[in-house]
Amino acid sequence: MVKTKLAIMASGTGSNFLAIMEKITQENWPIEITRLVVDHADANVINYANQFNVPVLVVDYHDGKKETEAKIIRQLQADKVSGIVLAGYMRILSAEFISHYPNRILNIHPALLPSFPGRHGIQDAYDYGVKVTGVTIHFVDATVDGGQIVAQSPVDIYDNETVEHLEPRIHEVEHRLYPTTIQNLVQRGVFQ
Repeated sequence: MVKTKLAIMASGTGSNFLAIMEKITQENWPIEITRLVVDHADANVINYANQFNVPVLVVDYHDGKKETEAKIIRQLQADKVSGIVLAGYMRILSAEFISHYPNRILNIHPALLPSFPGRHGIQDAYDYGVKVTGVTIHFVDATVDGGQIVAQSPVDIYDNETVEHLEPRIHEVEHRLYPTTIQNLVQRGVFQ
């Protein structure tokens, strides 16, 4: 079975990384995560990568964004990666970086784009008072949380619900929607 080689880029706890890896391994999907790229040497996601024997590249943006992105591209090209999955990677990628993987970099956002882009999608939707928020998966372009929307799933906000109660419910949806969307895109040959 020929496997599609993907890299995951993350910055934090790694809950989406874990959800993706569990689906790939439990259901024997034709996907290989060849590399985890992290921008924090102490990110918890590294523990999950070690658990699944996924090699880790830790990058330091203090070296400069251009130099750091060039280092990532060199590594991913050496890994023969055909697509990238952003799983809580809290950096804005340059147009130059994106040009190496056009329409093959996926991102997940905890709101229904195009509403509430940016770092605080859950809190922003909650503060605005919407009754329905959700999760969006989209291709990355040079704009913040822009790019073609691939999948969305709504999440109702209950009356008198706190943001502390809403946030884990959104993450539950992320953990179901992201792996399934990745699998569907691989089956359609999007990452070839």
